[in-house]
Amino acid sequence: MQIQTITIKKILGIIALIGLIGTWHPIYAKKKVSKVVIDAGHGGRDPGCHGVYSYEKDITLAVSKKVGKLIQNELKDTKVIYTRDYDWYPELKERTDIANKEKGDLFVSIHVNSTPRRNSPVKGTLVLVCGPSRIEEKEGAIGENANNFEENEGLLDPNDPITQIIIAQYSQAFLSQSIVFGSKINEEFANQGRHTEGIRQQSLQVLASSTMPGVLVEIGYLNNEEEEQYLNSEEGQNKVALAIFKGIKYYKEESEKDPIQIKIEN
Repeated sequence: MQIQTITIKKILGIIALIGLIGTWHPIYAKKKVSKVVIDAGHGGRDPGCHGVYSYEKDITLAVSKKVGKLIQNELKDTKVIYTRDYDWYPELKERTDIANKEKGDLFVSIHVNSTPRRNSPVKGTLVLVCGPSRIEEKEGAIGENANNFEENEGLLDPNDPITQIIIAQYSQAFLSQSIVFGSKINEEFANQGRHTEGIRQQSLQVLASSTMPGVLVEIGYLNNEEEEQYLNSEEGQNKVALAIFKGIKYYKEESEKDPIQIKIEN
């Protein structure tokens, strides 16, 4: 409440200075979400991680199409843009180029997680947003509970000064919206009874190079036999797609709400 009060006071002060007293003014701008970019991780020559009988690239593509179908059926005013809709491998730059060229309003990259151990007991979902990677997380990410984070593929070099600039710019523009979006997806997974690992920040190139809020969703662990069966089943893929879709729908509805109006009298 204190932060909101301070923000409103500042806004009122600006309004007074520019001579707009006595009229209605929006506190925040309404943002139309009309294009959602869905990125199915890996593909083609890059299969991603694998389980006993399946590959990441096939699961991510199947789930992506299910998410897209839900959007087309339920959100008629929203266009779906796929970075790939068949089995081929777009480079990371190609994926963000597609998203940026289409002027997307929201970006979701779908992946499947894994750990080094075969038939691991580790399971659950994870939502990643683009932000500075924590050194302690990297140093501690060893052993059975480590997330592979694509085995660091696609992470920007933390030692490169340019990385800090890119991440800072993205964070300033889109981090808060991305967290709102990702939090809803995480909540929906939890509502389905899935174990969730929450939301974490990573210096992900596929998000940092895009010009819109976005998340990378790890939908389960493919080297966990139970989750491999779940992620290859029609029911499992439908539930995963529904959780992601509900996150998209929630973000769209929140973004498109009418602005709060305030009136200042002389």
